[in-house]
Amino acid sequence: MSISKGSSKEYQEKTLDVASDDYEPSIATISSHGSCSSFMAYWNVVCVVAGTGTLGLPFALKQGGWFGLFILFLSWAMSIYTGILLIRCLYAKPGYRMTTFKEISTTCFGSIGGWVTFFFLAWILIGAPTLYMVLAGQNLHQLCEGTVAELNQKYWTIIMCVVIGIPFVLVKSMKEVAWMSAFGSVATVVVVLIVLIMACMDQSAQFAKGVEHDGVIWDQFPAALATISFSFGGNVIYPHVEASMAKPKQWPWVIGAGLSTCALLYILCAVPGYYIYGRMTLSPIYNNIPAGAGQIIAIVLITLHVLMAAPLLTTSLSLDLEDMFNITVERFGKWKEFFIRATLRIAIIVVVAIAACFIPYFSLLMGLIGSFSNCVLIFVFPVLYYFKLTGFRNKPIYEIVWCFLTILLGIVGLIFGTKDAIEGLIAETQKAGA
Repeated sequence: MSISKGSSKEYQEKTLDVASDDYEPSIATISSHGSCSSFMAYWNVVCVVAGTGTLGLPFALKQGGWFGLFILFLSWAMSIYTGILLIRCLYAKPGYRMTTFKEISTTCFGSIGGWVTFFFLAWILIGAPTLYMVLAGQNLHQLCEGTVAELNQKYWTIIMCVVIGIPFVLVKSMKEVAWMSAFGSVATVVVVLIVLIMACMDQSAQFAKGVEHDGVIWDQFPAALATISFSFGGNVIYPHVEASMAKPKQWPWVIGAGLSTCALLYILCAVPGYYIYGRMTLSPIYNNIPAGAGQIIAIVLITLHVLMAAPLLTTSLSLDLEDMFNITVERFGKWKEFFIRATLRIAIIVVVAIAACFIPYFSLLMGLIGSFSNCVLIFVFPVLYYFKLTGFRNKPIYEIVWCFLTILLGIVGLIFGTKDAIEGLIAETQKAGA
């Protein structure tokens, strides 16, 4: 699928200006949207975006200093902007809705561009669930250590993969897993409140030891940027979430409210966490708070959250692959389609389990995934699609500057964050093998 420009005037007439509300008539011509409410779509966004980002951001401030708060605010604003652009780009051809990230890229940059984009998509849609399984395995190992239920961390990781594999294989689309999103999001809110309260109660003891903070740490700042960008990584599922909505015109409100909720949770956790623990801040942050019932509850709830969020990401990957290979009931019939789809999804879970068992470094893995894939998927590709589909010269200068800064943020995080994360993983692996 490609857009032939022809003359400049003809191209502008045929191309949708995704910066305006002209895309709404095109939405009205599409009959393939789901029946999911905007409120449940909001929970889908919050569940996927929040969670591990909440736990890692205090550590990101430790890496980059207080200046990281400015990057957090910048990432929040840019993520809302690119999230809106991405969905509007789906309707770039009046009367037709593209279905995936890859299809937009293919439309803009041909088949090579489409496969490059799919590579980054597959990385994040496999990498993020892998990260969640690493965290879940660590948490269960920590909770059960010294009890009759004590198991090796790898065994717990495999068990968690089986747990998320059941709903992943049985449900077909985002609508069926929306209730999981709501539960996972509420669990994250409770965890933030627990960390906030427990950290404040621990403030006097920590300040008595002497707490040190930094305004900015330039040599570690790229790694902090990668963690922050990971914390707003939801673009990979946005096309499927919007497709499930009964009222897709409300998408700008859904993405704005969802990411704003996540930003609020981040601030409530990151600021007190770094302020109270300073250079001793750990990732996940609940490892800093005093041992006891509060810490145990936080670990249990965040484990439940990642078990709810992981199927959303793996479902998004499976839907993309099913679309690519035309795995439909119309083509194969009800039972054969289910068998092929189930086989594909089991294979995805097996890949996640293998990766999670052999890369058990939570904070470093989060930085690698955030820098390598999220930076381009969130901050670079949507802007490039926007300019390709609507032109460059017809934009006001302030919008061009904003888009340039958005791309710059993504490229800096990609290059330097990836470098730091790979070096850290190599160092940890060598240390463990010594």
